Amino acid sequence: MSLLFDNNLSVKLVQLLSDCFPGSVHVVDIGMQYSNDLDIWKYAKDNGLTIVSKDKDFYHLSSAFGSPPKLIWMIVGNCKIVDTVDIIRTNQEEIIDFIQGGKDMLVLERSQI
Repeated sequence: MSLLFDNNLSVKLVQLLSDCFPGSVHVVDIGMQYSNDLDIWKYAKDNGLTIVSKDKDFYHLSSAFGSPPKLIWMIVGNCKIVDTVDIIRTNQEEIIDFIQGGKDMLVLERSQI
């Protein structure tokens, strides 16, 4: 149940959510902070990771290619790290069910805190 956090989310999320999603990484951790979205998509697919992003480009990739990898698309705008953590923690069970299930994409919004 490991996640790959995109560049538009804080690198601190890996540590702050390590108890919920151990083995998760940020694109910075794997040296892909300057990589294009398709390369990140391929890395996640090859390594069994679920992408977490606010980037609409990943929505388009998910719509075009399906999974794997799965995508958690966060529609939260600019928010504090603590708010992002709250959204993910509040929806942890739904995220786990999503990763284990058949859907390609899960949308999380700020209203889901």
